[in-house]
Amino acid sequence: MDLYQGLLLITAIHLLAAAAPGPDFVLVAQQTLCNGQRTGLLCSLGIALGLSVHILYSSFGLAAIIANSSSALWSIKILGGGYLIILGIRGLKAKARSAEPLYGETVKERSALKTIGLGFLCNALNPKAPLYFVSLFTVVLSQDTPPQNILIYGLWMMALQLAWFSLVTILLSRPAVTRTFQAMGHWIDRIAGGAMLLLGFKVLATSAN
Repeated sequence: MDLYQGLLLITAIHLLAAAAPGPDFVLVAQQTLCNGQRTGLLCSLGIALGLSVHILYSSFGLAAIIANSSSALWSIKILGGGYLIILGIRGLKAKARSAEPLYGETVKERSALKTIGLGFLCNALNPKAPLYFVSLFTVVLSQDTPPQNILIYGLWMMALQLAWFSLVTILLSRPAVTRTFQAMGHWIDRIAGGAMLLLGFKVLATSAN
């Protein structure tokens, strides 16, 4: 498979995967609706950067090893599930805010680096990623694939991830949507927290099987 065919295939598969509801989508929606567009975009950047972890180990063929190693996969599931549970508990503990502009107090409390880190960890600790990358790279890569093509594929996937979640952020931060959800920020935090908590327990439950 040549480079352009691989890019087209990756575009189709990865956009479908990114659009599927999961921890990344829940996190971006929560951060955007509660903390504004800037926070949502920074979180999206973190999620895109988190892909670099999976792309790096996949390029060395480690994705297949992880996917086929019960102990390695179990460890990743424990870490990923635990992180989702922590995010869920934080969301459930959210308190009602005063009626101030959405881009005020909450955004200032967390630095840009911490917001990027939040998205990075959410993606990097996703226990489904090794299986996903095994499936994707098995189709696209072969033993004679040039290293530069792997780099291009990886950067392209990160760009697609950033573009998708930036679009989600922009749509959710439109004034009409913002006004609707501004007064319900703590409930959004709690609902998203509950979803994260359920996802975390689901991950831990599968790791026990």
